Amino acid sequence: MKSFEVNFDGLVGPTHNYSGLSYGNVASLENVKNDSNPKEAAKQGLLKMKALSDMGLKQGVLPPHERPCVETLRTLGFNGSDKKVIMKASEQVPEIYSAVCSASCMWTANAATVSPASDTKDNKVHFTPANLSNKFHRSIEYKTTSRVLKSIFKKENFFTHHDALPQGNHFGDEGAANHTRLCSQYEDKGVEIFVFGKYAFDGSKPYPKKFPARQTFEASRSVAMIHKLRDDVPVFVQQNPDVIDSGVFHNDVICVGNRNVLFFHENAFYDSENALNEIRNSYSGDDLHFIEVKNVEVPVEDCVKSYLFNSQLISLDDNEMVLVTPTECEETDSVKEYLAKLVEMDNPIQSVKSFDLRQSMRNGGGPACLRFRVVLSQDEFWATNQKTIMNNNLYNSLDNWIEKHYRDRMSFDDLKDPEIVTEIRGALDELTQIMCLGSVYPFQK
Repeated sequence: MKSFEVNFDGLVGPTHNYSGLSYGNVASLENVKNDSNPKEAAKQGLLKMKALSDMGLKQGVLPPHERPCVETLRTLGFNGSDKKVIMKASEQVPEIYSAVCSASCMWTANAATVSPASDTKDNKVHFTPANLSNKFHRSIEYKTTSRVLKSIFKKENFFTHHDALPQGNHFGDEGAANHTRLCSQYEDKGVEIFVFGKYAFDGSKPYPKKFPARQTFEASRSVAMIHKLRDDVPVFVQQNPDVIDSGVFHNDVICVGNRNVLFFHENAFYDSENALNEIRNSYSGDDLHFIEVKNVEVPVEDCVKSYLFNSQLISLDDNEMVLVTPTECEETDSVKEYLAKLVEMDNPIQSVKSFDLRQSMRNGGGPACLRFRVVLSQDEFWATNQKTIMNNNLYNSLDNWIEKHYRDRMSFDDLKDPEIVTEIRGALDELTQIMCLGSVYPFQK
C-alpha cells in the first residue's frame, strides 16, 4: 500500500519568549531577553504549514503545551492558588519560572522518535516521546507530548505508544532531531539513522568538550529496540564532537535526509567514511544520493548562522524534491551561492523555497525544528485525527484563534502577570475543541 510522509508542525505557543535557556544553541543565547512577538511567530509557522499543504503535501498540526507550567511549579514546592503559585515563583526563583514559561515545544522535531510500520517487526507505527533530559525547560514536555500523540494517533491496531526513556544524562533522548530515515519509496523498508553525541557509559570514546552532547548512544539503541525495528533497519552514527562544540546541538542542524537523499556537511559525522559506508550498506536499492557540502563551500559557522541543514527536504513527487529554507539562507553569502549551484547539480533536489521564520530562528529553531515527520499508509492516515490535518478550514480557524488570543509583544515582566494563567488556559481550552483533542492539558483533568 502506498505510503507518504506527513509533517506535523508545532504551533508556536502564546508565551513564545526569548529566555536564552538552551546552552549550546548559539542563536538562543544571542537573543536572550529580547522582547518576542508570539502572534507573529505563530502566524509565520502557520503560513508555512498552509503553503506546504497547498503544494500538495499532507500537513498536520501539533498544539502548544500549557505554559507557564503550574503543575511543575507545584511539584517544586509552590502552593496556593494558581495565581499565587505564579506570583511566588516569578519573584522567588525567576530563573526557574522563566524555564516553565518556555514555548520550546514548538520545535516538534524533538517531540518524539517515530518508526513506520514497514520498518517494524510487528508492522505497527511506533512512537517514543523524547525525554529531553539535558535541559530542564524541555524535560517537562514529554507527558503532554505523550497525551497529544495518543490523542492524534489513537487506533491501537495501527499505532503503538511507548513511555519516554528514563530521565538523566545516560539516556538523554532528543527525538527525531537526531534521527533520519532513508528509503527508496516511503512504503519500503528503510534505513533509520540514529545520530548520537556520546557514549554515556564509556568515557574513553570521543565526546564534545565545550557544549553538551544531548543524545547518547545508549538512548538511541534503546529506542531502536523498543520500536522492534527489523534487524537491518537501524544504523548508529556518532555526530562529530567538534561541530557540537561549534553550536551544532542537534544532527538536524548539520544534516537532513529524505527518501533516497542525504544532504549533509562534510564535518557532520565522526569517522565520516565508515558512517557513510554503514548507511550505504544498509540501504536496499541503487538510487541513494549523498550530497556532501564541503567546508570550503560553506563553513560550519555559516551553517549555524543560516540553518542551511535545518531545512525541510520534501518530495513533491517521485522525482522532485524541494529544500524548504529559512530566509537567513538568502542572507548568508556562502549559503546563497551554494544553493544556486545545488539546484543545477544532478540530484533530486530541483528547487529551493524560502520562508520567513525569524521569530523561531531567533530562538534557535528553523523549518526542520518545527516539524515532526510521520510516514503513514493511506489506512493509517485515515485512522489519524483528521481535525489536526491542515486544510483551508483549519487554517482559518487557527489564524482567527491566534488573532484572538495572542499578544504581539512578550517580555519577562509580561510573563509574571498572574492573570496570564487564565488567559492561556482559555485559549488552549478553545484550541482542543477546534482540533478535537480531548483533555490533553493538566488543567483539563
